Amino acid sequence: MRWLTGWSTGTPRAGAPVHEALATVAPIAARPLWTGPNPLWAVGDWRPEEIRLVTLRPGARATVSTGPTSPDPVADTPATTRLAVLGHCGATDAELAAGLAAARGGAVRHLTAWPGSYTVVLRTGTRSTLLLTDLAGTQPVFHTPWAGGTAYATAALPLADLVGAALDTGHLAARLACPESPEALGTGTPYLGVQRVPPGHVLAVRGGRPYLDAYDEPPGAEQPRDEAPAIRELTRALLESVRSRVRTPAPATEPAGRARLGVDLSYGTASATVALLAAAVPLPAGPTGAPGTPTGPAAGARTGAVKGSWVRTAAQGPSAPEQLAAVTLGETEPPTTLALAPDTPRLRHTVLDPGPDALPYAVLRADPQSGPLTDEPGPELVAAARAGARFDAGGTDHLTGYGARQVLDGHPARLADLIRAGRPRELLPPVAALAGADRAAAGVLAGALRTPLTVVRAAHRLSRVRYAEALDEAAAKLTARHVPDGAGTAGDRSAVDLAWCVPGPAARWLSDEALSSVALRLRLAARRPAPEEHPGAHRARHALYRQARSYRTLLHAAERPGQRLHAPFLDNQVVRAARLLPDDVRLQPGARHALLHAVLTGAGRTDLPPDWGRGPRPDRTAPARAGLRLAADGLAELFDAPLLAEAGLIDLPAVRAGLADPATPLSPAALAGLADLVSTELWLRRLRARRHGACWTGLPHPQPPALTP
Repeated sequence: MRWLTGWSTGTPRAGAPVHEALATVAPIAARPLWTGPNPLWAVGDWRPEEIRLVTLRPGARATVSTGPTSPDPVADTPATTRLAVLGHCGATDAELAAGLAAARGGAVRHLTAWPGSYTVVLRTGTRSTLLLTDLAGTQPVFHTPWAGGTAYATAALPLADLVGAALDTGHLAARLACPESPEALGTGTPYLGVQRVPPGHVLAVRGGRPYLDAYDEPPGAEQPRDEAPAIRELTRALLESVRSRVRTPAPATEPAGRARLGVDLSYGTASATVALLAAAVPLPAGPTGAPGTPTGPAAGARTGAVKGSWVRTAAQGPSAPEQLAAVTLGETEPPTTLALAPDTPRLRHTVLDPGPDALPYAVLRADPQSGPLTDEPGPELVAAARAGARFDAGGTDHLTGYGARQVLDGHPARLADLIRAGRPRELLPPVAALAGADRAAAGVLAGALRTPLTVVRAAHRLSRVRYAEALDEAAAKLTARHVPDGAGTAGDRSAVDLAWCVPGPAARWLSDEALSSVALRLRLAARRPAPEEHPGAHRARHALYRQARSYRTLLHAAERPGQRLHAPFLDNQVVRAARLLPDDVRLQPGARHALLHAVLTGAGRTDLPPDWGRGPRPDRTAPARAGLRLAADGLAELFDAPLLAEAGLIDLPAVRAGLADPATPLSPAALAGLADLVSTELWLRRLRARRHGACWTGLPHPQPPALTP
């Protein structure tokens, strides 16, 4: 896990306790980026090109450095400005210097417009520090009060370790009950006192006090948006994001036998789009210094046939372009995946046949505490072995399609936005598609009559209901345990999604106390001002935030040492470009496939068939069901005395009753809820087994309280 951390101390008040050993506290195995009373460190296996520092002093030009450097011996003045960009950033040195010069006037949005996924830290003078989150939430920032000031980091666990924060069971209940509801989650974390900076916001620490402000507001619903320019902007943004990754220099310590570049090639069109774009990026064949490339005198070997032949360079034919390792799990047939990427010789296709150890829940058949401790819990913990098998066969820089569904979303709640905008006729295509799917699955009556009425009625209701009334109603349903079970047709599930707040799949198994605490959070949020954006855009944005949190948990759980996983769809510029797409385009049947097909056509890939990406989909729940059958004993042992029940979060008899009959298959919603419960239980056990203070050195020993008679 890689993270940044630092703090900004304030002026202590009279009589306030001051940390006596502040100067001795530092993260373990950290690289100082700047020192002084407000330091900044980089912790973890950062590559040299992932650490870029810019310094601007009065009367001098900006200096740009790459990689860890020794601390600047020149003391900062109130006019000194520093910029740290950590992560994958496609900006040139000149762009970084120009960005820092422009940021002196107070503007910071332009610092998030470069290709890549990175964290920006801006320090002005000696008392002001600004940290910018990204728009999706893959690069979060956390902060907490400490030593009379504010400590911040890009990971919550080290801050909790620093201040000795206890577990926030109320936040865990909210994550399980309403994982996409900002009204329930707030800005909290699983650790008491550690706060999260929302995506698209800047944390400004001035004089030791934190201030939050939004630096990027999404475009309003009334702003006219056309399809053609939006697709052109999406094509440009996605091309730049993929190109910046493919042209990343090879790391100095590349693992033997692993390709430099890798891509996912599953049944999805998102990963196939990234693979095709990456394979189309031109690269110089046989770069100097690459492994296996002859350099120096050995490049022209002496043959002895002709006098002086040792100084003659042998004629060499053109080298083949660098290949990309395309990885497919055995859940799909190779012809199905190859049809998504036809005639692409640069892709070296590998089809994995995962064994039992690579199935979800395989960790339950071993030691549940043996896995990595992630920053926060997430359902990816139960499938970390499966993802790890895929990444093992991938490249040192591995590109994925994570986040495309949420970025190019056609969230059902956007139907209400069309009604609010006075465009009810544009509901016809998506509602007709739902009716057709239900007609094939549940009969003519359900598809032709009940589905259109149910969906349109729910859309009209969401477009009219007041925000406070919707939250109060959601709180009442939670208290009464009226939680949707995910059953019914596609139209029924879409109608359930047409609400301001929808319970998660694990809510059915929570205790009455946990549901009541979440309901109280919703009632308190109902007394606050309503969001300015429409309900569909609001729900879609927070669905993206949830996916970004899941992707970040996947990085912590399955990324291999020295490897970098990339999700170009979650980059700032791609998210901004996707916001320009009109709502009616997003809601068309098969919209995501059509949009990605248009992106590839605009990038020069014109040989794809019109029905590209519309083939049959495999059963995505089959691996989870197979893993549960093999891990039945471990699952029963896990819920014998779970920490979730000890914390009062779950209704243990209900959980055991739901898992009592292995012959009864769980629904997809129940499988998703079980993954949430199991992953949270695993995370709690690993957190409890961890030694406090493992991230820091120089912390004072805790003083036990004095005994009183």
